[in-house]
Amino acid sequence: MAKNYNLCVLGATGMVGKEMIKVLEERKFPVNKFLPLASERTAGQTVAFQGKEYTVEVAKPESFAGMEIGLFSAGGKVSALLAPEAAKRGCVVIDNTSHFRMDPEVPLVVPEVNGHAIKRHKGIIANPNCSTAQLVLALKPIYDAVGIERIVVSTYQSVSGWGKEAVEELLTQTKALLADPNAKVEVKCIFKRIAFNVVPQIDQFVENGYTKEEMKMVNETRKIFEDDEIQVTATTVRVPVMIGHSESVNVKTREKISADEARKLMAGFADVKVVDNPAKGEYPTPIDCAGKNETLVGRVREDISQENGLEMWIVSDNLRRGAALNAVLIAERMMADKLI
Repeated sequence: MAKNYNLCVLGATGMVGKEMIKVLEERKFPVNKFLPLASERTAGQTVAFQGKEYTVEVAKPESFAGMEIGLFSAGGKVSALLAPEAAKRGCVVIDNTSHFRMDPEVPLVVPEVNGHAIKRHKGIIANPNCSTAQLVLALKPIYDAVGIERIVVSTYQSVSGWGKEAVEELLTQTKALLADPNAKVEVKCIFKRIAFNVVPQIDQFVENGYTKEEMKMVNETRKIFEDDEIQVTATTVRVPVMIGHSESVNVKTREKISADEARKLMAGFADVKVVDNPAKGEYPTPIDCAGKNETLVGRVREDISQENGLEMWIVSDNLRRGAALNAVLIAERMMADKLI
């Protein structure tokens, strides 16, 4: 008989944590003991899983005794403290924060793209940035076929990528401005007003003028493809959208590939769906990807400004595909490969 696993979700009351629980339930993940964990601030709340109500417990090192799989999404500082403690107790951590992503000892994994890297884990596996995840999913079949020299990506990222506080901020600001277009609204999570606006800053700026979010996309893309020669540049922008990140992507390939060939390659790749008939108004938007497992690609065309260039538009549900589902897929791959 198939084995059932003792599994915990750290950050069970957050947006990604709730989505993880939902995905586990939908995919009928084989769970023996289920343990929802969070900080003292939200511990005591209840979550539902497989028809039962569970009280969320405060996460402590001893919480992970007897656990086999831990899905973490409670912030980098929490992961830095508790992921090693969990691993020490035999619980394999799949961490959704940025803390371990560039650690050379920690695999950074999108299972459809570099699932082979999981076998190198030493107790901790990192989930990539949600924007990176959808980018490499769409580009992987092109990379394998003709190689990629350079990627230029501009993102249009939803407020849920910051968390539920940012979603509430967008709603509060929007209501206030609809009532009074001249209202002064409070800015808390996002660096400038987000309602009826776009903000070209996600995370803090670093010395080279990029933001941390932009450099995540640069470094994580290279690590996942295991190719430090790919040139990557990114501009990441927050937009007043609830769920779903969008990306305008320009790729320079090593060998010539037509737009039609690229469409066929992507359409045949796992969890990528091509929606691309602009003449009939068929191209993906964030609304189309919300709640979906697939990464959607459209507006595929040859770049008229350079040789071997492609342009495309990529959208994906950042909470589900970019975070929760990716973590569960890593766990499923570990089971399939008998790595746990």
